[in-house]
Amino acid sequence: MNFPKNTKVLVLAPHTDDGEFGCGGTIAKLVSEGCRVYMAAFSACEQSVLKKYPADVLISEIKKATSVLGIAPEDLFLYDFQVRIFTDKRQEILQKLIDLRESIKPDIVFMPSLNDIHQDHYVIANEGLRAFKFSSILAYEMPWNNITFNTSSFVILEEAHINKKIDALKEYMSQSHRPYCNEEFIRSLARTRGVQINSKYAETFDIVRWIIK
Repeated sequence: MNFPKNTKVLVLAPHTDDGEFGCGGTIAKLVSEGCRVYMAAFSACEQSVLKKYPADVLISEIKKATSVLGIAPEDLFLYDFQVRIFTDKRQEILQKLIDLRESIKPDIVFMPSLNDIHQDHYVIANEGLRAFKFSSILAYEMPWNNITFNTSSFVILEEAHINKKIDALKEYMSQSHRPYCNEEFIRSLARTRGVQINSKYAETFDIVRWIIK
């Protein structure tokens, strides 16, 4: 199934790089097909950035990364919740999500898995489900945080989409030390998911809610 042109897509990212890791290839594909993709990132993780970088480095990095994927600057929403304590701000986060719902009215929402064990990801997933329970929702894969993940849906990707994802993630120089932030891992995961559906590349998603209109 292809999304119709002008489909409104909202990607919920607990932290500034999560959307690109979880569904960067899919974002690139949807943008190329004429969908309008929005991204909301809830923390720039200023408290955990390596000391050799400016505390706000992830703000400039996400602006560059989302530009690579084709997301318009005005469709990027950045919030300043402190990393790792989203649980203390659940109601405020829920209100931000409701505000996004009312202003964007997305057709489909991408968010972290409900089985994601990172405390901030868990909050965005659960409050995201509350806010967007009347929308189609797909949960993206983050293997380093997922104890279990139901690969119930796949998006077939082409070389160009994977290259866009890799190029976008290269903008996150402050995160390059992480073991999953390298081309070899990103490409091999996409190949693994592609093999599952007899395609060269793919990204997989857990279907949280699927509404057929």
